[in-house]
Amino acid sequence: MKGGKLLNVSNSTISSQDKKLTDFQLYQNWKTINWNHVEKSVNKLQTRITKAVLQNKWNLVKRLQYLLTHSYSAKLLVVRRVTQNKGKRTPGIDGERWLTPTSKIKAVLSLTGKRYKAKPLKRVFINKPGKKKKRPLGIPTMYDRAVQSLYSLALEPIAENMSDMRSFGFGRHRSTKDACQQIFLCLSRKNSAQRILEGDINGCFDNINHQWLLTNVPMEKSILTQFLKAGFIYKRHLNPTKAGTPQDGIVRRESYTLDCGTIAILSIQNVPTLMCIPGNGFVQSSEDNEV
Repeated sequence: MKGGKLLNVSNSTISSQDKKLTDFQLYQNWKTINWNHVEKSVNKLQTRITKAVLQNKWNLVKRLQYLLTHSYSAKLLVVRRVTQNKGKRTPGIDGERWLTPTSKIKAVLSLTGKRYKAKPLKRVFINKPGKKKKRPLGIPTMYDRAVQSLYSLALEPIAENMSDMRSFGFGRHRSTKDACQQIFLCLSRKNSAQRILEGDINGCFDNINHQWLLTNVPMEKSILTQFLKAGFIYKRHLNPTKAGTPQDGIVRRESYTLDCGTIAILSIQNVPTLMCIPGNGFVQSSEDNEV
């Protein structure tokens, strides 16, 4: 290619020479990325993490997570994701948006992870369909979204293997339709339980215990602390976050899946029931009046 060199997407680190490229060279590099190669590289590491989890080799899991969160392919992929989703034009408190190929590749090069400090979320309120009460949203900066997405890649294989099979909240390739099918299969038998409890987990995302997450979510604790304790800005005031995770936070999917898996296990230990969790709700059946 004339006018510049191609970045090597197979490398796990980024050289200082790559950071000295001109804007035109950076633009060309983004446009010529082999995305199939990028996705295969990330999937390969995620598969290795899955195998290590199944073999209960947690030291190896940590090493593979480190490789994944520091790999160039993973950084490319997460920047692509956060700049293609619905909120790509909605900035955080710093007003920064990554809309051009040049800004995207610069974002990739900036994801070093050194001395990471999350910025507070931008708090906004949106209308709930058919309700007067508004729903609060916490909007991270583009950089924080990319970092969250990066560590989410390393959590996905663990959450999918450790979550309960009857939890359908935020697992990959799981949906409300899967939960409905599971309910049908369990309640359509002649000897199925006749007592059913349906409910919602009140304030699901607002009340997730931070200490539980820090103890049980297998990721770098200093980074997770930054995600959880970033706080939010509302009417120019900084407010601390003592519990909960933002509903629109990227890493919350894996944290919630692990949390709900624990809820399901505790339920099964106490009452012989079915428990499906589509989103923040659950359906529980039992022969016992005291479900």
